Order: sequence, then C-alpha cells, then structure tokens
Amino acid sequence: MWSQLRWHAYKKIIEELTQSGFISADLQFNRNQKFTIYRLVDEYTRFYLKFIENKRSIKAGTWLKQINSPSWKSWSGIAFEGICLKHITELKQALNIGAVYTEESPWRFIPKDADEQGVQIDLLIDRQDHCINICEMKFYDDKFTINKKQADELRKKVNLFRKYSGTRKSVFLTAVTTFGVANGMYKTSLIQNEVTMDAFF
Repeated sequence: MWSQLRWHAYKKIIEELTQSGFISADLQFNRNQKFTIYRLVDEYTRFYLKFIENKRSIKAGTWLKQINSPSWKSWSGIAFEGICLKHITELKQALNIGAVYTEESPWRFIPKDADEQGVQIDLLIDRQDHCINICEMKFYDDKFTINKKQADELRKKVNLFRKYSGTRKSVFLTAVTTFGVANGMYKTSLIQNEVTMDAFF
C-alpha cells in the first residue's frame, strides 16, 4: 500500500515537471512507454545544479574562470545537445527532409551481460522514406576533428543500433556540430550528413 502511494506521488511529480517544461518524457525508438527516457531540459536548472548548488564559491566571475575546466566542457556539451533537440524543425530543414514525415526519439541499449557494450543515442530521426538519421551532437570551439578512437566508437554505435533495434532502414550518421567537422579520412568514411549550429538561428 505504502509503495503504491509513493509510486503515485512520484508519477504525479514527474507529470507536473513534464507539463511545466522542466523535463521531457521521450519514448524510445521502437519501444513502448515502459522504456520512456526522462531528461532535464530546463537550461537554468541544469546550470544551477552544475555550477551553483553546493558550491563554496559563487562570487561574480566564478563561472567564467571555469571556462577551460572539464566540468565546463561537460556542461557545454549537454547544453548544446539541448539546443539541438529544441531545433529539430530547423535541423530537418538543413537536412532537406522538412517535407518528410518523421518521428524523433532517443534510443538506448543496456546489455544484460557485463562483457557486452551498451550504447546511447540522444537523437534519431526516423523517416517515412525508409531512412534513419543517427544524430551525433558535438560541441567544440573549432571544427570538430574525428580521431581513431572516436571513429571506432561511432562505428560501434551504428552497428549496435542496427543489430539490437532490428531496423531494416538505411541508417545515416549525421554530425551536428558548432562549426563543422574537419576534413579527414574518418569524416569521409563515416559522416553522411553534416549540420552546423548556424542552421538553428
């Protein structure tokens, strides 16, 4: 009885946070409501939790002094993903698929075996023309250069998605970056589409 009351209270809080725009409830690709992914999408709340809550120093200029820290880079990447997810209409226009019916969703594979590798995709664009764009969103202060390690991770991500999602659609790896992807052999062999942040504004 107590656990049911707690579950209903928890569910109500989640619904209120979703309706007020603090979090999003995203159905995963080809999965039911049980596999919904909840994400914090309110920009200030995310900033507050990262840089203000429980911090000893919150004086003027403190945040700017952290601009080269790993914490700032991590937050920048997440903030950039949030911007991308709020501009899917513009992203589709940049990909020249604005007139195509699409469904956007995240996708995650959590292995049961510890020896297997998991994967998370923050944005899939599932298209009615039998194609899927896997959007790899990267924040960088210059052109993004794909190194060998990142190339291997991207290949694994696409291969695991094909294997465990069961899709038979054509899959395109799409780079969504601040200033574009630097030319190189990994870009040529991996990236089918490219969109920069300019497309959003």
